[in-house]
Amino acid sequence: MRYGHFDDAAKEYVITRPDTPASWSNYLGSTEYGAIITNNAGGYGFYRSGARGRFLRLRFNSVPMDQPGRYFYLRDAEKGDYWSASWQPVGKPLEEYQSVCRHGTAYTIIESAYAGIATEVTYFVPMGQRFEYWRLKITNRCDRARTLSLFSFCEFTNQWNTFQDRVNLQYSLFIVRGSRTDDGLLRIAIQDNLAQQSDEEIVDDVAHHAWMALVGADPVGYDTSREAFLGPYRGYHNPLVVERGHCTQSNAYGDNACGSLQTDLVLQPGESREILVMLGIGDARTIGKKTVATFGSLDRAAEELAKLKASWHGKLESLVVNTPDEDLNHTLNVWGLYNCLITYAWSRAASLVYNGERDGLGFRDSVQDVLGVVAAIPEEARKRLALMLTAQVANGGAIPVVKPFEHRPGHEAAPEPEAYRSDDCLWFFNAIPAYVCETGDVDFYNRILPYADHGEATVLGHLRRALEFNLKRTGAHGLPCGLSADWNDCLRLGYRGESLFVAFQLRLGLSTYAEIANLLNVPDEAAWALAQRTHLDEAIQAVAWDGDRFIWAIGEDGTVYGTTDAEEGSLYLNTQVWSVISGAASKEQTHVCLETVARELATPYGLMLAAPPFIKASPEVMRAVVFNPGIKENAGIFNHTQGWGVIAECLCGNGDRAYEYFRAAMPAAYNDRAEIRQMEPYVQGQTTYSTFSPRAGNTRTAWLTGAAPWAYFSATQYILGLRPEVDGLRIDPCIPCAWEGFTATRRFRGKTIDIRVVNPDHVSHGIQTIALNGRPLPDNLVPVRDLIDQNRVDVVMG
Repeated sequence: MRYGHFDDAAKEYVITRPDTPASWSNYLGSTEYGAIITNNAGGYGFYRSGARGRFLRLRFNSVPMDQPGRYFYLRDAEKGDYWSASWQPVGKPLEEYQSVCRHGTAYTIIESAYAGIATEVTYFVPMGQRFEYWRLKITNRCDRARTLSLFSFCEFTNQWNTFQDRVNLQYSLFIVRGSRTDDGLLRIAIQDNLAQQSDEEIVDDVAHHAWMALVGADPVGYDTSREAFLGPYRGYHNPLVVERGHCTQSNAYGDNACGSLQTDLVLQPGESREILVMLGIGDARTIGKKTVATFGSLDRAAEELAKLKASWHGKLESLVVNTPDEDLNHTLNVWGLYNCLITYAWSRAASLVYNGERDGLGFRDSVQDVLGVVAAIPEEARKRLALMLTAQVANGGAIPVVKPFEHRPGHEAAPEPEAYRSDDCLWFFNAIPAYVCETGDVDFYNRILPYADHGEATVLGHLRRALEFNLKRTGAHGLPCGLSADWNDCLRLGYRGESLFVAFQLRLGLSTYAEIANLLNVPDEAAWALAQRTHLDEAIQAVAWDGDRFIWAIGEDGTVYGTTDAEEGSLYLNTQVWSVISGAASKEQTHVCLETVARELATPYGLMLAAPPFIKASPEVMRAVVFNPGIKENAGIFNHTQGWGVIAECLCGNGDRAYEYFRAAMPAAYNDRAEIRQMEPYVQGQTTYSTFSPRAGNTRTAWLTGAAPWAYFSATQYILGLRPEVDGLRIDPCIPCAWEGFTATRRFRGKTIDIRVVNPDHVSHGIQTIALNGRPLPDNLVPVRDLIDQNRVDVVMG
């Protein structure tokens, strides 16, 4: 079933049916002032932190879903009928009510038509600001005049700390006030007797303020008490104020606060009116008043929206492709990269699922997130890598969560020994070379940065310390210890248990470190890394191969997990594909283990993380057993890993299988059968139910997931084969045999490269000829030294 379509020219996804299987959402704003909005105008807002800075309320996992939100109610004065400018919350019958939602790049437009009245609401946060616009256009399509009352509505939190707001009610129900200022703005004050919130940190025992203003029409009433606006035993679908047709001028004093401004309009046949609602944080009497004076006009709102679109669209133009698969084009030209940029910004901190339990930047997630955005925002990627390097402690481990607005390098407490995770700093060996190869900024390796707790080192020194951290923490068989967790948080090996996945990560790290050392002309460092790699290879080959697969891990007690005779979890995806990515597997092992993956883990919806599922395992060893079979780590399709499977197959030249895997998990491929996946067909989800589940294909936890960067990275750098290197751009496609070719325009180090790939022999891999601006090249590296401002690269596969 189809609920919408892609509009790549506008860089929007257009939802034409509002009754989507789940709430289909979008992000507004920035990490300073952020917001989430759904196709039915549900969602919430937050300052810096979704956990400690939430000023607009949302009820998570509630019925009806995604309420409250950013609403306009309309009431016909003649008939007393009322509805909302979004289908929900009033929910008029869809045979009478039409709705279209256009999710764009940090803006959302919701159009509706009901009873002869058309509305269009544009929601966005201007760049660099701490307020949002709701721009409403209302049109009378009837042949008679219409008198309408219009009510804005949002529900404010009583405390910006979500735990205090939603759980500690004996405190939070008694600290909010709402009023209207002499200038007509609504003023919401929390703990108004206390000092103002500072920009330095988010704390509970200060005053928090928010405001709402109406521009372009005269307000005739207001409410700031939720109880007064909704009425007793009512909901957002039938507020008492809207039903009666007039606000009550209520001032919240404890209980719960809302923001509603009423205006009455008379529209002649065919007439349109436009108004603005402005909503922001800060004291209405000062910040709100000043903001409205500066930004409070329709012309200024239009100007700010144009600036916002230009900024986001410029980022998306770092790569534009045209392939035989339109779904891939939608993904790479708009939504795949936009998803990466949002994930990079918010890590796993704020969504319709993440409800404050993760506050800040998860270390290992945020390092990997750089892979998806480095071509689009290289300078910001550099800053993020520097931040994460300063969250590495002096022994080479890392702080699990970084709070960027409060982080103090050199003064942070190191984790307790039992809290270290074994994979954290090994992700640097993926992300940092990706940045250096994209930008050519080799000197970044020489930059001196502090550790989180004490001391400092060059970036190269940080990388060496990361390797030493794992080399010093090995188990009885010479493999790295899993510590509190490797990438898979469900695995409980005992602190000295050994993780083969981390062993493969470490091997890749040693190889990468040797390459960097040679680049920097430090041969002794390269020799050290290669010698360590030799020892590690011997340990891997001695214990890790089991006939047609690599094992999963070895427990502290000597138990081997992931063997052919295991009843549960006998095959683990990560160790198979990372044996290839790291170069640890022999040629024969590579072929055999990838065939085993295809036979035992591949499904129509993606690759399962493991199989068979865990049912009898002790949760003391395998926490995945707490999940239903076929979900998440328990033989589910963990979408974070799908890109790894694609990369492994591409490294072997298996373009058909690589693309089969990619497309099985590609959200856009489900646009015409959205009832299977259920969540948004334009962004990634964390987990998909596998064939061990009765609901195979259902996908959950949208937007903020490592699936986004790894999917984009694997598609652009391995399927299309556009891989930056220090000396230029390597072009090494691995595509389906059926493709005739593809074109791409790549922005690279300030130059533009138009790439045309043709595949006359219908091969998956291999380059017959390549030319730069008409001049043949000796191999498939396009040298950066030969680039001019505008370039043409012609590639013939064969």
